[in-house]
Amino acid sequence: MITRRRLLKTAAATGLITGATGLAMPAIAQRRAVRIGYVSPQTGPLAGFAEADSFTIAMFNRVMAEQGIAVEVIVKDSQSNPNRAAAVAQELIIDDEIDFMLVASTPETTNPVATVCEGEEIPVISTKAPWQPFFIGQQGNPGDPESWQPFNFAYHYFWGLEDVIGVFTNMWNQLDTNKQVGGLFPNDADGNAWGDPNVGVAPGFSEAGYTTTDPGRFQNLTDDFSAQINAFKAANAEIVTGVVIPPDFTTFRNQAIQQGFSPKAITVAKAILFPQSVETLGEAGHNLSSEVWWSASHPFTSSLTGESCADLAASFTEATGRPWTQPIGFVHSLFEMAADVIKRAEDPTDPEGVVETIRATELDTMVGRIAWDGAGVPPFAAQNVCKTPLVGGQWRRQEDGSFELVVVDNTTAPNIPTGGTMEALA
Repeated sequence: MITRRRLLKTAAATGLITGATGLAMPAIAQRRAVRIGYVSPQTGPLAGFAEADSFTIAMFNRVMAEQGIAVEVIVKDSQSNPNRAAAVAQELIIDDEIDFMLVASTPETTNPVATVCEGEEIPVISTKAPWQPFFIGQQGNPGDPESWQPFNFAYHYFWGLEDVIGVFTNMWNQLDTNKQVGGLFPNDADGNAWGDPNVGVAPGFSEAGYTTTDPGRFQNLTDDFSAQINAFKAANAEIVTGVVIPPDFTTFRNQAIQQGFSPKAITVAKAILFPQSVETLGEAGHNLSSEVWWSASHPFTSSLTGESCADLAASFTEATGRPWTQPIGFVHSLFEMAADVIKRAEDPTDPEGVVETIRATELDTMVGRIAWDGAGVPPFAAQNVCKTPLVGGQWRRQEDGSFELVVVDNTTAPNIPTGGTMEALA
């Protein structure tokens, strides 16, 4: 397929694009700054995922300047909307003529951007979305594994549903429960992947001895979870799980308390990654549990600045006055990847060369080792997916009303230290 961008670049390279005089303009031999597009949800219900963007990009620009590398990062806001994410990706490629793309934060952002990049033959590195919704969700027929094809320009790193299944059940195994689980799965890319009866989390929970009640999909930003709460009560569910946006979880948690539903564990992804999301719940936030992708106690070091995870967390708090959050480490790592690609690529403005450079990555980063070598990934996704470690944690309310995220299970990644054990909800 010959893309619009490729036609424009070819015309420029062969002197076919004309200036105001109508004369052919010669190709410029001198290398310009490398243009990097970056898309994330800076506004809307997913905005918490982009909290560290400005902080990280300022760091990246400073370090690149210190190293004498000319870069230009062009940032676009997806507004937490998949259609908007696709539109701004197209703008970055066609109008801004970026050389490669970075994208982060949930399949609602990563998938449309990666799909556009694949179609326009622009290299893209993405993170902060489980690999199944990223890879399978972009296939022409997600329900037909025989038809799945690798991507040529899209490369992703994060954990997968198999990892979150292991982390969640390892935490629950520390408690005395009836192993009945209620599932909150919205009608979005994450919810449909997690809630899929065949390849979602329920089969994995079942293998670990847990039974899942799934009342069906609901729309994001719903205002009534009575149907889900009643279904969980009927099933005598002592555990609730799911993948929910922050405002929806706040609504669910408050309505569950009002309606007398008190499970022993609530372990949800996405919704309670951020301390402010838990703080709004007050005492009801104590001992809520979730997956932990990154923390100040993780044992990794930045390839870009030499900082430890604790250093990065402290630097963010000092610069912003806000507590560290999990996405900080992954946004940092995304720009580590950009710097590494630029330094290793023979010509960082050549898409094919950049793709080959990405494929050959072997880099120790703020979130662990990144290499697209197929380790721990099914063969069909091995070319495009790299996995990062995952552990489990709980939010513990402090005397001053703030919350501390404590790692309570590291069975899946023993090199990441724990700070306590799993406790039941009050």
